[in-house]
Amino acid sequence: MTSTTTPRTYIVTGAGSGIGASTAALLRERGETVIGVDLKGAEVEADLSTAAGRKSAAESAIDLAGGSIDAVIACAGIAAPIPLTVSVNYFGVTEFLEYLAPVLAKSPAPRAAVVSSAASLQTNSPELVEALLSGDEAKALEIGAALAAEGPRSGYLNYPSSKRALSRWVRRESITKRWAGAGIPLNAVAPGTVISPMTEKMLATEEGRKMVDDSMPMPLNYHSEAIVLARLLAWLTSVENTHTTGQTIYIDGGVDATLRGDNIWD
Repeated sequence: MTSTTTPRTYIVTGAGSGIGASTAALLRERGETVIGVDLKGAEVEADLSTAAGRKSAAESAIDLAGGSIDAVIACAGIAAPIPLTVSVNYFGVTEFLEYLAPVLAKSPAPRAAVVSSAASLQTNSPELVEALLSGDEAKALEIGAALAAEGPRSGYLNYPSSKRALSRWVRRESITKRWAGAGIPLNAVAPGTVISPMTEKMLATEEGRKMVDDSMPMPLNYHSEAIVLARLLAWLTSVENTHTTGQTIYIDGGVDATLRGDNIWD
């Protein structure tokens, strides 16, 4: 499909693999201009796990875009049972978007979307979630390190905690002056298990698949390809989306409906 309108300029983080790579490829196929951000193999090579890396990545992306950005899609993330996970998954998304927001707001149809996870529904560390939402990276890393020191099971809490905090950040921020006030829909997508370089090793064994499926039951069409997420991210950041905002959309084959049932409005 080729775009019949003026190409839009997208910034896509995590563009080197997985959901980010599929999203960048899809947008390019549709005729859009894409500036990828990743540790390597992208237009902007940067480390989003550090404050300096986030600022440098944003400045480089703005420069490459000629100061004109229409949409930002933040896909970069890791799932390791270590505190680095919270730096990449939360601050590597929120701070990066905050740097780009003033430039994004100049677009006639600005949009932003991030990748959360159905893991945001799993057991997490409330203390870590609150540290993240308060913007205290030092405290979050301290809590994350303490969890990791208890072993892989506790260390894993870094991942669902980072995604829970990210989804809550999207909901809080979406209606603020910076986002809604500037006409910018801000949303998250929450995949279940996606077939990607990050999951292929775990999904390669029957034991690994059972562990994944016990925590992420997907009754509809089982594990998804990254392109499934890319299509939704592309729509959320298109000119067609004028009113969907503040949402975490579970594109998860039924994980959310299975784990939470229908009693979610109380």
